[in-house]
Amino acid sequence: MMIREPAPTPDFVILYRLAFEKFGAAALWSSQPVPDPTPADALAITHSLRVEGNLEARRLAEQIEQACRAAD
Repeated sequence: MMIREPAPTPDFVILYRLAFEKFGAAALWSSQPVPDPTPADALAITHSLRVEGNLEARRLAEQIEQACRAAD
């Protein structure tokens, strides 16, 4: 019997969760996190990070976009 290891969590998912952890109240107040985000879910929060967030939030938005492009 072969034991499968779980697939690693995609980078965009890690960054998505980090965005809500760090900037949820300040920049993502109008969004609700989803338990299993898709690249589209992750891209949907990047505008709010840029508009409502600080420089660190804007950089995180760029990282999310790069991770989503890499996941395609």
